[in-house]
Order: sequence, then C-alpha cells, then structure tokens
Amino acid sequence: MLATIGPVSRESGELFFQPVSGKGLYYVYYLPYRNEGRSNYPKGVYRQPDTTAAIPTNAPVNCTVTGFQSIDDFNSFYPMEVIATAQETTALKAKYPTKTFLVFPEDRDHSIRMRNDLPLRWIKKGPAGTLTITAGKGEYCAYQIGLYALKDLDDVRLHFSGPFNSTCINTTGVTYDGKPFTKVVDIPAGQVQALWCGIDIPATATPGDYTGAVTITAKNTTPQVVHIHLTVSNHLVADGGAGTPAKMTRLKWLNSTLAQENTVIAPYTPLTIQGDTLISLLGRKIVLNQQGYPEQIQTYFTSEMTDITSTPNNLLAENIHFHFFKQSDGKDIRLKAGGLRFTEQSPGTVKWQASSVSDQLRMDVTGSLEFDGFLAYTVKVTALQDIDLKDIVMHIPFQKEMATYMMGLGQKGGYRPDSMYHWKWDVAHKNQDGAWIGAVNGGLQYSLRDEHYVRPLNTNFYLQKPLIAPLSWANGDKGGIDIGIKGKSMLAHNYSGARSLKKGDTLYYNFNLLITPFHPLNTDFQWATRFYHKYDNLDSIKATGATVVNIHHATPINPWINYPFIEWKRMKGFIDTAHRLGLKVKIYNTVRELSDHAYETFALRSLAGEIYSPGPGKGFSWLQEHLRTDDYIPGWFVPEIKDAAIINSGMNRWHNYYVEGMNWLVQHVGIDGIYLDDVAFDRITMKRIKRVLTQDGHPGIIDLHSANQFNPRDGYNNSANLYMEHFPYLNRLWFGEYFDYEKNSPDFFLTEVSGIPFGLMGEMLQGGGNPWRGMVYGMTNRMPWSDNADPRPIWKAWDNFGMQGTKLIGYWSPNCPVRTGNPAIPATVYQKPGAVLVALASWAAEDTTVNLEIDWQRLGIDKTHAIIEAPAIAHFQPAQHFTPGDRIPVGKGRGWLLVIR
Repeated sequence: MLATIGPVSRESGELFFQPVSGKGLYYVYYLPYRNEGRSNYPKGVYRQPDTTAAIPTNAPVNCTVTGFQSIDDFNSFYPMEVIATAQETTALKAKYPTKTFLVFPEDRDHSIRMRNDLPLRWIKKGPAGTLTITAGKGEYCAYQIGLYALKDLDDVRLHFSGPFNSTCINTTGVTYDGKPFTKVVDIPAGQVQALWCGIDIPATATPGDYTGAVTITAKNTTPQVVHIHLTVSNHLVADGGAGTPAKMTRLKWLNSTLAQENTVIAPYTPLTIQGDTLISLLGRKIVLNQQGYPEQIQTYFTSEMTDITSTPNNLLAENIHFHFFKQSDGKDIRLKAGGLRFTEQSPGTVKWQASSVSDQLRMDVTGSLEFDGFLAYTVKVTALQDIDLKDIVMHIPFQKEMATYMMGLGQKGGYRPDSMYHWKWDVAHKNQDGAWIGAVNGGLQYSLRDEHYVRPLNTNFYLQKPLIAPLSWANGDKGGIDIGIKGKSMLAHNYSGARSLKKGDTLYYNFNLLITPFHPLNTDFQWATRFYHKYDNLDSIKATGATVVNIHHATPINPWINYPFIEWKRMKGFIDTAHRLGLKVKIYNTVRELSDHAYETFALRSLAGEIYSPGPGKGFSWLQEHLRTDDYIPGWFVPEIKDAAIINSGMNRWHNYYVEGMNWLVQHVGIDGIYLDDVAFDRITMKRIKRVLTQDGHPGIIDLHSANQFNPRDGYNNSANLYMEHFPYLNRLWFGEYFDYEKNSPDFFLTEVSGIPFGLMGEMLQGGGNPWRGMVYGMTNRMPWSDNADPRPIWKAWDNFGMQGTKLIGYWSPNCPVRTGNPAIPATVYQKPGAVLVALASWAAEDTTVNLEIDWQRLGIDKTHAIIEAPAIAHFQPAQHFTPGDRIPVGKGRGWLLVIR
C-alpha cells in the first residue's frame, strides 16, 4: 500500500494512503519501531515516515478516524496521557488569571503520568475543590492532588485535617535507614506535579461518610483547599489492602520501619563488653585503645574454618592509628588522648566516642561495632589554628602471617603481592575504595570514606553513577594507598597528601572495617541443600534429588523483574505444592531495577529522581513512549514478555517497600528465601530482609549470584569485595558469569569464588565450572542453569560416601592429613570415623602423577589395611583402585575423588 504523510505535530497529523481494498475499515499502525542493540538492553528506534510516495495530498477527505487502540491497557495512553492542545491549555489558563496554580484532585485509579502536559481529561473536568473516594475498613486509601503551576511554586506543602491519619509521600517520609525527613517540593511554571496522599482507615472505623480537607500552600501564594468526601464501607480489608496493590495500597510501605531495630540475627551472639576496652562477639574480639581505635583484633576460628577455638589469631602487629605530619619539619603531631567512653551498649550494637587533641589539631572519633563484626568509624579532624600539613595518614599494621591474601584496589583475589603495591584514587573509572587483607581464618576488609559517601550504582551501571571521591582521603589526586612489608608488619599505608587548613576547617577521615570470617562453615547445609535453578514441573524437580527450587523472573509465576506481586496467587499455588513434596522455593527479587509493570511506576516517578536514577532515557519503546523525558536509565529487558526495567537510584525508600514486600511474601505466599542477582542495597537493608525472611521459624535462605565485576563497565571491583558487607546473612554464593575456572590459581578460587574465608560455601556457574577444582572447596555447579550443569553424579557420590557430619579439612589448613607434594595439585579431606573422601585437582601446566603424603594417625586409619578407591562417577572419573604409595595420574585441569578406608 502506498502511503505518505502531511503535517504532523504532537496534537494532530495527516496521513494519505491508497485504499487498495476499496471502502471499509483500515488500521493504521502508529509509532512503528525496531529494536537495535543487545536483546536484553535494546534501543527502540522509530521508523521515519515515507514522504516520497506519489499520492495526491490535496484530495478531499473521504474517511473518518473512529478511535485509537492499543494492544492492551498497559500500552494505552488513555486517559491520562492524551494531551491537551496548546489552545485548550491557553484557554484554561485564561479562565484563572489570578491563580498561581490549579488543582486537579484524582483518585487512585488514574495515576498522573505527565509532567509537561495537561491531560485532556483535566480540560474536560476542570480544576476542582472536592474529591469523593470510597474505601473499606482497615484500608490504606491513596489519592492524588494534581497541581499545575501557572507560576513558579516554591516549597509546596500539604496540610491535612479530618478524622483519620493522612500523609503525603512527596513531602514527608522515612529514609531506608529509619530517619524521618521532609522534602522540599518546588514546581516550575508550566509543569504538573502529582502529590500522592493516603488515608489510613482504622479497622475499627464505623462505616459511613466522613469529610476532611487538604490545604495546599506554597511561598507567596494564596492557599487552596480540597475537600475530601470519604465513604467507608462495611467491608474489612486485611493488611491495609496490600493484597490488591493495583489500588496503590502499598504506597505507605515506602515509609516503613519494619525490622529496623538492630536485634541479633542467628547464628550471631549478643555483644559483650569486658572491662573498659574489650568487646566480644561470635568468634572474634576487639580491644580498643584510648583514642577509640582497635588496639588488637582477634579471631578464634580454626584453620579449617569449621569450628571456634579458644586460641586467638591476632590480626594486628600494632594498633590502627593516624599520623599528622607537619609541612614545616615533617614531624608527627602528637595528639593527647582524652579517653574512651561507651555511649551505647545493646546486644546488637556497641558505640563509643574518644577525642584526642594538640595545640594545632583535634580528632573526634565515633565508633560502633555490630554483632556481625562490622565496625564503622567517623573521624572528624578539626584545625585549631592555621596549619600546613605534609600528610594525614592512617596505618593498619597487619601481622604478616595473618595477611596471606589480598583482594581489592585493582588486585584480583589471591596471594598478596610480594613487593610494595601502590594504588591511587580514580573513582570516575574504578569502583574501589578499599581492600580485604587476611588469612582464611582471620582478616579485615577496610574501606575509606567521608561524610559525602553515596553508594554508587553497580553491575553494568557503575560509570553512570560512580563513587564520590572523599575530600579527605583523595585530596584531589594526592591521596592513595601503599601496601607492603614494613618491619614486623604488613602495612596498609593510607595517605592523603599535603594540604593547608584554616582554623576551624574540618575533614572527615571515615572508614569501615569488616572482621572476617563471620561464622564457621555450615558444611552439612552445603551437602543437604541442593538447588534447582529453573521453573519446572515439581515432580520432575523432586526426582532430580534437588531440595530447593529457585524461581527466576520472566517465568509464569514470577514474570516481572523484581515485582513478584502480580501473579502472586499462581506463585502461592506452586509453593504450596512444592511444600507438600518436601521442597523449598526461593524467588528472584532484588532492587537494582524495577519492572515497568509495577503498579506504582508513576507514583514513584512523581518523587523526582528519588527512586529512579536520572539518566539518558531511551531503551525499549514503552519507556520512551510513556516516560518520555530523558531522566531514567533503562535496565534489563525480557524480549519474550516485553518486560522493561528501570534502574533504581540506589539507597532510597524503595528499600522500605522491598522489606515490607518480602515480609508479605513470607506471610501470604510462603516463600522460603530469595535469590539475589547482584545487590543494590547496603547491609542495613540486608539485615532487615534477613529478619523478615527468618521470622517465626521460616528458613530465610539467601543465595547471592554475581557476574565477575572485574571489568571496565563495573569499575574493576571484585564481586566478593563488593558484596562482603552482605556475606554475614547469606547461605551460599554463586560466582558466576565471566569467572574463569580454568585460567586461574587455587588462591583465586579460594578468595574470590569459594566463600570459605568468610564462613560461606559456593557453587560454580560459567560453563558449568570445573568439577574437580570445585570439589577441593566443596563446590559443584548448579542444575540446570548453565551448559553442562548437572551435579547429580557428585550428589550421588556424596550420598554414597555419607557427607553429612564429615569434617572438612582443606589444603589451606596446616592440619590437612593428605597432601600431594605438588603445590599445583592441592588436596582437601572430608573426614568421618573410619573413612575419608579426598578431593584433589590439578592446576599444573600438564598431565602429571602424584604420590599421596598421608598422615595415617590423623586419619585414624591403619595403613596396613587401608584401601584407596576412586568410585565411578559419571562425567567425572572411572572406577579405579590404588594402594598406599602408588603414583596417581592426574590430568591437566582434572582430578579425583578418592575414598580411603
């Protein structure tokens, strides 16, 4: 069919075409597009109209437009995105020459969507001073006050009156970490602002009609009032109506403080203070000095990481301390400590303060320790007189024997460098502000920050919202870190370079510490808890031997990414059936991005960049057509169901909603945990979700997947380093795409993949992993997600041997009773009375043979009667028999599981 266009604007357009089928009904497809770019990160490109077709455009009009259609309601523009024409808008404004703004109340069913246009619906209705709404007893009844600014409006506020509690999410709220706040709302002339309000109707309310009012004020304007007429029905609504989120009943979740109290979470134990300076927690102790810094940090985990002992591992060669070097003579300014004072002592948190002073500087230290081993320091340095400084330095002097490994600051996980390592700040390109340094059974992660710290975006989006360089530590390009041996210690020398301070100037040299490991390994959980990572027939899953089903997004019962609230009834049916079969079910649910199908999308958009991260816009066609403005970042896209996500801005009130949502899923749907696909929140939110997931005896299983973050797009961070603050609350790791299990070393496997130095165990992903190397760390791959991912033969071998109750003794432990004599072929032992399973794997450059060096006394086995057998394991090894002293052939990149009895 030949077609061409005439004049086209946002308000009207002309299309000329040949009616090749004669008289009748013709359909014109508008906004035709094609997707370019990656399938999961598409760029919707709109086709340009053909203006060259030889069709006369001066012919008389002989057709009538009968309507505009969309494929479904979700894609419809009607009624809130049908714009008023410029003429209609001008005429409306002319009716109210003395007004500074017009008020358009709306119910919860008509989300205000446009900022720069009035909807035609408002032209037809006109401004109003009343709103009539209906809700049930116990329901949270949301509604909107729509404002159209005729002049610039500053400091818009709402004042409520009426019988029930009313709030507005746009003007007041509670931060993700539980702090109340007030937002300043300014509206430029010509723009529309939706103010989402809600009435909390008590369950005990008497049915009937109620009246209230909302008074809208702004600076230098005349207040306007909207009268609310509310009818409360006799229907009692459970959970505030949370089961019907399309009614916006969950908007109050944005201001939730659920699970904020820092109660101790299992398996951790309450903090205790002994004497004036010693604090004890699970498997660790911290001794403070009079300046408030750690004098010593001790861990009590065995080298195998399976138990807690009474023998301490001292992490520090001397106390953590600061130096303040003068520019004039290079000498260190000595600050006199004023003493340590505890300001809070609770089972979950201990806080303290200390001040140190000289004639020239004052250092005020506020420290806190939480039950999981997280230490936070605020270090305020104030100039008491004008001073030129050569440097301000913090030293962390590690015991050399407890600084075997390093990860972070541009270093892949593994043995720490032999020579001095130098690092400089580069936040524009690198998501790096600290490192983990330690041994398997004791270490520290530290990170350097100031009072302006904001968590950056991660996983593909770091460069769009990177770290903010700390003014103190970075000091332009003068700051950095040197790590290396100095005397008896392995010293982390954190310097900031020369600067001049005026009297009264203040700098914040804040830093955080995480003391690792967090708890002993739970090896029995590893052997018994077997994940199946796919939505599938439950009987078939049961038959595999799996015990936990992970339900990804883009599945029939969890279709929309990070919004598992639309098909929740189908999800509940699936979970109920799984429970009857003895299976547990976890779901994909994170906060990095949010599906465009979320009912609250436009309410969240009204919060002006608080929830959704500003960005370049574009992406899939729906985003371009319905969000329009270039103030969002398009996220993950699922082509099969056209689910387009929008990137979350980071640390915001959506985390409150997330915690409430998780609580609701536990209580009403029965989920047994969550699968985290990278993490875009901090440890505060992680603790909250662990609390709600494990309430009332629920299992609350959390596993974390991460693709390798060590690449330019993610700022060259290490996944384990990036997410270590969450490790205390995880049950398993799954690292991950782009982790190379072949071209690496055992120390990389140990530090970056296995989780063992932190009290965790893991699984492999990329290409199905290397099963021989994995078993040295108790890891398999995960069925049936990646190619060749079928751990069932190894599961069978575990069951045949009887892994439950065994003691893991890794090659990293000096107590390992089996060795190969070849450092490139480590051996790990799983021991039980009368038998051991030995996993050995090769990182050698070629095929070789090894002779097992066995401490028979430690094994508890009589060498003269010992049998060494390799059981047949499909796709892993043939059956084979060895005798003590035999040379055992080991193929390149392969290994054995040997049973010694």
